[in-house]
Amino acid sequence: MGELLIASNNQGKIVEISHLLSELAARIVTPESLELEFDVEESGQTYAENAALKASAYARATGLTALADDTGLEVKALNGAPGLHSKRFSSHPGATDADRRVLLISRLASYPPPWEARFYCVVAVVDPRGEVFLSEGECRGEIIPEERGHNGFGYDAIFLLEGIGLTMAELDLENKNLVSHRAHAVRSAIPRLKTLLNR
Repeated sequence: MGELLIASNNQGKIVEISHLLSELAARIVTPESLELEFDVEESGQTYAENAALKASAYARATGLTALADDTGLEVKALNGAPGLHSKRFSSHPGATDADRRVLLISRLASYPPPWEARFYCVVAVVDPRGEVFLSEGECRGEIIPEERGHNGFGYDAIFLLEGIGLTMAELDLENKNLVSHRAHAVRSAIPRLKTLLNR
């Protein structure tokens, strides 16, 4: 059985991606399970560059095939912000997901709703030789001013899904993994992963 490293320290992402990869005949490992402690600077100018930077660094460090994602929330009224800087939207050190949600709503207060938005995700798979495979996914909806739901993480509680009428945070893991941006991107990578892990 091959090993696949999910190159993330975000427990929410790890849970979602592990669930999506359950069909693979592979042992899923994480930086924590391998006692790896290092951060990769997300210095890329695109989601693809950042995802590839993370996956490549972990693949080099472990000799394993590594999967990483880079995801952003893009709000139309804010010209695509926070986008690449979704995790670093607040300039305050130690800002939480809740802090970033409050900041986003405050930035949108002067614009008339609906506040159209999308989540966009790029997944990078890097094999031990350094070969990079990319896939992408998106999910459309709008930002709402009040938080709804207790699942998920990040901006999920204020992202109302198009055509569903629920926020991301109101979905359980199984249903989120049917519709989310990350789910679309990871599923697109599965054929490539099967090839790499069966070598």
